[in-house]
Amino acid sequence: MRVYFTIITVVLVVLVSPASAQEHVLFRERDAYMADLVSKIKASTVSVGTYYYKDVPMTRFLGTGFAIGDGSRIVTNQHVLEAIKEKKLMFHLRIFHKNLSGKGVKAVLLAEDPFHDLAILEMAGKLDPLPMAADGALKEGHQVAITGYPIGFVLGLNATTHTGIVSAIAPVILPTPHGSLIKGEMIKYLEDPWEIIQLDAVAFPGNSGSPVYRIATGEVVGVINKVFVKGKKEYVLKEPTGIAYAVPVSFVRKLNRSIKK
Repeated sequence: MRVYFTIITVVLVVLVSPASAQEHVLFRERDAYMADLVSKIKASTVSVGTYYYKDVPMTRFLGTGFAIGDGSRIVTNQHVLEAIKEKKLMFHLRIFHKNLSGKGVKAVLLAEDPFHDLAILEMAGKLDPLPMAADGALKEGHQVAITGYPIGFVLGLNATTHTGIVSAIAPVILPTPHGSLIKGEMIKYLEDPWEIIQLDAVAFPGNSGSPVYRIATGEVVGVINKVFVKGKKEYVLKEPTGIAYAVPVSFVRKLNRSIKK
């Protein structure tokens, strides 16, 4: 009986070991791929803010952005710039990245799309641009990642990454059971509806403007929007859900094409 048990054990080891070894190789390859992808995305993801010697602190962070085109154009949310405009600090608009000047590099506003809460800046310098996915490339269930600056400079100028899946692709606003719940500004979104990307990945206010990219391809599929979309999608809720949303990258391409060279 002991001999019989030993033979079975040997057979099981022979059968299981190759599969286990193969799994370890696959895990290592996946980790290496993800580490390389995150490194590439971080090289092109910036923080957007201001640098003004009269401010305390002089450097202020307001959101995230990422490079497109030739590397000098930066995509972010339009609402990220509102605070700068209100304080009349657009002249002090800066792009921050660990590979750029510590005081940031100057940037100017090239185009903005308030309806989709997008803006494109041009900075005095270049980074490696991120590729944008084609229309229709994103499906519910796809694995994605977000890279950005979720809580500003608290943890230093070092972008962080969160992963998740596309939970849903749904209208940015839906008709309500009671017309009295619809605010005036909501009507235009009912008249010209568009779809947003719903994610189960964690996002914070500082992530506004962060690229959302497919892990499988490394292509940007959307732009994180923490404030604008939540105000539209969840406007009838008394308590926010904490769900993260992103504006499809197709609107970025459209806005970028509108810029006269």
